[in-house]
Amino acid sequence: MADLHFLANPARFRRFSQRVLPGLGFATVLMLCVGLYMAFFVAPADYQQGQTVRIMFLHVPSAWLSMMGYALLAGLGASLLVWRHPLAALMARAAAPVGASFAAVCLLTGSLWGRPMWGTYWVWDARLTSMLLLFFLYLGHIALSRAYDEPERGDRAAAILALIGVINLPIIKFSVDWWNTLHQPASVTRLDAPAIHNSILVPLLWMAVSLLFLFVFLVLLRTETEIDRRRLENAAAQEEGAPA
Repeated sequence: MADLHFLANPARFRRFSQRVLPGLGFATVLMLCVGLYMAFFVAPADYQQGQTVRIMFLHVPSAWLSMMGYALLAGLGASLLVWRHPLAALMARAAAPVGASFAAVCLLTGSLWGRPMWGTYWVWDARLTSMLLLFFLYLGHIALSRAYDEPERGDRAAAILALIGVINLPIIKFSVDWWNTLHQPASVTRLDAPAIHNSILVPLLWMAVSLLFLFVFLVLLRTETEIDRRRLENAAAQEEGAPA
C-alpha cells in the first residue's frame, strides 16, 4: 500500500512509467507476435466451427479486458471521490478510451463470429446487449469527463457514472446463466474445469496475457499524456490569471 500511495503523486508516477514503458512495450510486442502465431498457425481448427474459431483469440480476451477496464474505472472513481487521489482522475481519463476500444473490438469480432454461427451479425441477446451497454458506459464516461469547463467537476461526474455502471459487470458475466441466450455459456472460467482442449486453451490464455500487457502499456502511456496535458492547462490558467 505504501508503494501505491507513493505512485499516487503524478510526478512520481510519471518517473515510474518512464522507466517501465520501454521494457513493457518490448515485452508486449514480443508476446503479441508469439500469441498471434499460436492463434493462427498452431491452434487447430474446431471440428464444428472450422477456421472461424480463431476469432475467439481476439474476441474473448477483449471481452475480459473491457470488463476489467471498467472495474478499474470504478476503483479509480472511488479513489477520487473518497480519498481524492490526484492521479485517479487522470488515470481514469486515460483508461476509458482504452477500455472502450477493447469493448468495440469485442462487439465487432462477436458480430463477425455470430454471422456463420447464428446466421446474423446481431441479436438482442442478453450477453450482447449488456456488452453494448458497457461500450456506451465507456462513451458516457469519456463525454462526462470532458463536458465541464472545470476538469474537476467532469472527473467527479464521470467517477459517479463509473460507480453506478459497475452493476453491469455481473450482468455481463452471468447473463448466459440467468436468461435463455444464444451466447454459449462459460467454457474457460468454470469451477470444475475448462471445456476447451489445451490446444486451444493455451493460445487463448497467452493472447489474454499479451493483450493485458497491451492494455497496461496503453493506460500508462496515456496517463503520462494526461499528466502533461493537465500541467499545461494549469500553467495556462495561471498565466491568464496573472496581472499584466
